[in-house]
This record gives sequence, structure tokens and C-alpha cells, in this order.
Amino acid sequence: MKQRAYAAAAGCLCAAIAFGARAISILDAEPVSLANGQEIYEHICQGCHMPDGAGAVGAGRYPALAKNRNLASRQFMALTLLMGRRNMPAFGVKHAITFIGRPAVLTDEQIAAVINYVRTHFGNHYTDAITAAEVAKLDPAAVPVADSR
Repeated sequence: MKQRAYAAAAGCLCAAIAFGARAISILDAEPVSLANGQEIYEHICQGCHMPDGAGAVGAGRYPALAKNRNLASRQFMALTLLMGRRNMPAFGVKHAITFIGRPAVLTDEQIAAVINYVRTHFGNHYTDAITAAEVAKLDPAAVPVADSR
């Protein structure tokens, strides 16, 4: 258990994660260039949620994604990724913030891809995929405000 906690702390504190010749800087505002849900999970999410999706406790609490009933709602996952939740940062373009440098952001396509990956792996069997268009519609910043005149 200590090993998992230390790994979570180390993974979440890293400023950059290398993937071959590409590097993802957690402090860069440019959208991450990874193309599929598995790559996004492996290079952004597993630092806190662990490679097996089991989660961790240490420098914070990182919930298990493995066999997680909350993942039955693809909308819950999309809102969590777009706007953040508790100690998880927001990855939506309109919501990501940071106190140092620029925030890491994911496109609607990347958010949909990682949601669909997690919901079909780690003992999860939710096959109703979410689309990038659905993610975009869920983004509260994208909803036009009614004119009150």
C-alpha cells in the first residue's frame, strides 16, 4: 500500500512525462498530442489512478477506476474531466487552471477517447461510448446564456 501511495505522489508531482520522442508537459497549455484513450490514460491519468486503475491514497486520495460503478455514467466522467473534481484538475479547455505556468488541456475528442477506454478496461464493461460532440454539449461554458432583457 505504501508503494502505491508513493507512486501516486510521485506520478502527480511530475512536471513532464516522456513518451518516446514526445514529451507531455503538465504545465503546457497546448493540447496533448496523444491520439487514443489508452495513450492518454497511460501518460496522464495513471500517475494518480495507477497503471491498473486501482487508485491510491498518499499525497491525496485518488479513487479506483477499476470496477467503479460511478463510471456507468459517461456524462459523470465527462464533467469530471472537463471541470475537475475535488483534487483532480480540470482538463477542459475552458476550465483548466494552474498556479504555475499554463494548464494541461484535452480536446473534446481526447476526453471522449479516454472515457471510452477507461469504461471498457480495468474490469469495467460499459460499452455505450460517448462522442466528442456529447462532451462538447456537456461543457457548461459552451452553453449560451439566455438574454434576460
